[in-house]
Amino acid sequence: MVATTQAHSSYDVDAMVHGLYTDGVIAQKAAFSPEWADRMREDIEVAFEEAVNRPGGAVGRGPKRYYVEIHPQAMRGFVDLVTHPWVVAVCESVLGPDYQVVELGFDIPFAGAQNQPWHRDFPSPPETYEGHRLTSLAFNLTAVDTEPDMGPFEIAPGTQWEPGLEFNHQMFPDKAEWPRYEALGQRKYPRRGDISARSALTIHRGTRNESQKPRPVLVLGVDAPGAGHAELHDPQVTPDYYESLPELVRRHLHCRVVDELEPIVQKHQIEGLVMGAP
Repeated sequence: MVATTQAHSSYDVDAMVHGLYTDGVIAQKAAFSPEWADRMREDIEVAFEEAVNRPGGAVGRGPKRYYVEIHPQAMRGFVDLVTHPWVVAVCESVLGPDYQVVELGFDIPFAGAQNQPWHRDFPSPPETYEGHRLTSLAFNLTAVDTEPDMGPFEIAPGTQWEPGLEFNHQMFPDKAEWPRYEALGQRKYPRRGDISARSALTIHRGTRNESQKPRPVLVLGVDAPGAGHAELHDPQVTPDYYESLPELVRRHLHCRVVDELEPIVQKHQIEGLVMGAP
């Protein structure tokens, strides 16, 4: 089955689904231009400076590593991203026609960031470990060209199906299992403009940033109906911005429409990541 986009490009939807149901991660190279990614980085830097100076704005995901959630209109390329034909095709084919965009944020490992513990981002639901169905996806877009010394993202393909009921908080495998994940692990070196999609249940970690450069990465979280992650996030838009959005975006964006944007105090804090791996 092949989905044909408005840009007259074609995507092999079966291959998309197969990749997410086997490895747990897929990617589209050069989905955007490097210049588009540079504008994204500018928006990330502005948002980080605002968030790091208020309580609950930037949460620790390990030493020298932060996660920040932002409102859609804080990112100039938000509509470009959520209407990109590859993103839409992945969401529809894996999560169904009524998928919801529930989260927009970014992760920044700065110089000196350490290895994270191997983990998944939330406990696996029964729909996944019993029903073999993915109910959410995370899209990642790097804001820099990733080099080996910049603490690349590492993922253990195929581990999205492990129930993890015995994991600490059902998210953190026992250290005795780490060698198995290290043997499976694949480090990723995306370039500006690339997009990846993954199941956040696939066991992964951020690695040690030995460079002097930060490695900011945008995160877009998308749910199938009923997945339940929307309650952990609070994206807001103003009425004029909401009215300016294409109908496709309004249909799929989970958000509050408010007269004045309120700072996001993050609800999805992963305590096991705060200290980093020993």
